Amino acid sequence: MASKRSLNARNLEALGAAALAELLMEVSSGQAVIQRRLRLALAAAEGAGDAAQEVRKRLAAIDRARTFVGSARRPALLSDLEAQLGAITGPIAAEDPRVACELLLRFLEISGGVLARCSDGTGAVIGVFERAAGQLGTLALAARLAPEALAEHAAELLLENDHGQFDGLVPALQEALGDAGLRRLEGCCRERGARDGSGLLLQIAETRGDGEGYRGQFSAADLRRRPIAADVARVLLANGRAAEALEILDGAGTEPAGRLDGAWQDTRVAVLEALDRPAEAQEMRWQWFCRTLSIPHLRDFLRRLEAFEDGEAEERALGVAERHPNRLLGLEFLVGWGALPRAARLVLAQATAWDGEAYGILSAAAERLSADHPLAATLLLRPMVWGALAMGRSNRYRHAAEHLRHCDRLADRIDDWQGHPDHAVFVGRLQEGFGGRWGFWKLVEA
Repeated sequence: MASKRSLNARNLEALGAAALAELLMEVSSGQAVIQRRLRLALAAAEGAGDAAQEVRKRLAAIDRARTFVGSARRPALLSDLEAQLGAITGPIAAEDPRVACELLLRFLEISGGVLARCSDGTGAVIGVFERAAGQLGTLALAARLAPEALAEHAAELLLENDHGQFDGLVPALQEALGDAGLRRLEGCCRERGARDGSGLLLQIAETRGDGEGYRGQFSAADLRRRPIAADVARVLLANGRAAEALEILDGAGTEPAGRLDGAWQDTRVAVLEALDRPAEAQEMRWQWFCRTLSIPHLRDFLRRLEAFEDGEAEERALGVAERHPNRLLGLEFLVGWGALPRAARLVLAQATAWDGEAYGILSAAAERLSADHPLAATLLLRPMVWGALAMGRSNRYRHAAEHLRHCDRLADRIDDWQGHPDHAVFVGRLQEGFGGRWGFWKLVEA
């Protein structure tokens, strides 16, 4: 049972209104944020009109401010913004949706100025405006705002979307705008300078389900580029136009394959499935796996095989990974797939070829291999230590020292070094070559 002294709503209610009022006056003294919250609550108790007046005044003050908001002052700003948004979408919207809609538009209008003078590394401040934008459609419906008027307001916001706070606004307004409103929104944006191929006009076309309008914003030369072809085909497919989507994709198929072709490949697979051509889709999945060693693509490939075929195909895939020309990709796949004995075999077969700069892959693999394959883990840890010292990367010394200590612990479990220097010899070579890296050795001793 919770103590009666615990800080929770039930225990505080027991104090009574008078005692709580005295406490609030005391704790709010000199606290501008708390005082504003209290005034807003008092105004809301008087009705939507008073609360709206309080919110208007506060939004105007926030908009006029020019002081930079760093990380220390950010929580107060967040609290203030949340309070205003909560009042707009809560008590004001419940009593007068039209006034609430007007205030929410004003709230969104000040976003650019706020974000421009704010340190928002956590994304919390932009998140408030993103949530507010997501609520505009519902509030506009409740306020029965005319789609044409809403389109005008939305266009003004979208063309001032310097921080990406309104990236989700068009889909959020789909129901409130309807097709006529979305057409008007497109017209407003074009009147204000938006051009074919802009993210905004493409988003409007996609939201309308206008595959032809989406496609028409690109030239024939554009459509020969795989990323653009994949994007257009995705929209056509979503609108039930799989045959046209395949035509677009194949028109870009002659472009030299690149490492960023994943979207083109995935869209073509989806189109082939939609056209009831599963064998071709499977072949694409397999070929893309052989090239990239993509775990999701292999899983999709295996899932579509008969039960007696998937084991043989998995074995074949593991062999592809072991022989892959990019040994780092092969190692990453084998470890990610859980084929640790094969990963260890690959490490030992390529013992002198591992690049310590690939520490993201090597450290993760070493961690997984440590339990049952200590020699392989050691051979991955060593190049990261050696590389950090050889390059004088002092910012990596702390990690390198931990890697060397890890090697020391693994050494006790290695009976056969298979021709590789044991731990004492390796440390001796480090001291001979880099004994002057005092910062590193102090971290090792610590």
